Amino acid sequence: MSLLEIRNLSVEFQTVAGNFRAVDGVDMDINETDLLSIVGESGSGKSVSMLALMGLLPWTANVTADKMEFAGLDLLTISSRARRKIIGKDISMIFQEPMSSLNPCFTVGFQIGESLKQHLGLDRKARKKRCIELLDLVGIPAAEERLKAFPHQLSGGMSQRVMIAMAIACNPKLLIADEPSTALDVTIQAQIIDLLVDLQNEKGMALVLITHDMGVVAETAKQVIVMYAGQQVEQQQVDALFATPRHPYTHALLNALPERSLHLDRLPTIEGVVPGAGDRPSGCLFSPRCEFAQDDCNEAVPAMVSTDGRGLRCFHPIENVGREL
Repeated sequence: MSLLEIRNLSVEFQTVAGNFRAVDGVDMDINETDLLSIVGESGSGKSVSMLALMGLLPWTANVTADKMEFAGLDLLTISSRARRKIIGKDISMIFQEPMSSLNPCFTVGFQIGESLKQHLGLDRKARKKRCIELLDLVGIPAAEERLKAFPHQLSGGMSQRVMIAMAIACNPKLLIADEPSTALDVTIQAQIIDLLVDLQNEKGMALVLITHDMGVVAETAKQVIVMYAGQQVEQQQVDALFATPRHPYTHALLNALPERSLHLDRLPTIEGVVPGAGDRPSGCLFSPRCEFAQDDCNEAVPAMVSTDGRGLRCFHPIENVGREL
């Protein structure tokens, strides 16, 4: 059953130099219990797309879409009051950098209990009991004692577990995890990702995992959306994406994986950077960095073509240039 449908989502920010389109024509379909990963370099529009869905962008952002429906509700037309009843309850998000996402002035127990009071109307005794259950669920030892702790008394891994506990407190239908393992050491990263996948399976919720780590994608996701400079450039099932990437950008990302470069002296890289507001090319946004670019790539922007759950935005896909990974 379809849980979330997004069509032609775009986000523009007002800047001194004029409007800057950070997200351009994103489509998304998420069913109940799906595990979707959104990948791409920093500046690709991954987080902004999901913050637009949450309604958490600043006033300088102009969000437009042909369709944005969640569980049958039109998010483009519902009131702010109705939206607040959904956000944090049915749709929840784990933000980047847990150390700065938690309020330093309040205890862990207060911050988790706040959403339980707001969305479920639980009294103080019931909130405390539920908070202890949640901290136990996310693997925090001495859960009852930790309720009295302030964020500065927690490690990065503990803070991230608290953020996860807050996000799942009201049993959301859709959980968005925005680079949940960033700034954590490798061992803790693996634990956090495993915890999210286990919770997703246990709770039967849909999970959107935003990341730039292709290794995490390979181990967890079922469906993958690749974004570049605010645009979707490819969408495939995870196995197909790793076996037969069709877009040159996906191809380059996978080539940069260390395990695919054991026979090389240097790790392959993608030269250049994601274009910003002042250096956008006239044609395909990836063309200045693409080794397969041809003249038509510099003249027009390719459209996103989707068939049978697969999508591609490219004039010259990998399969047509006769090159294998």
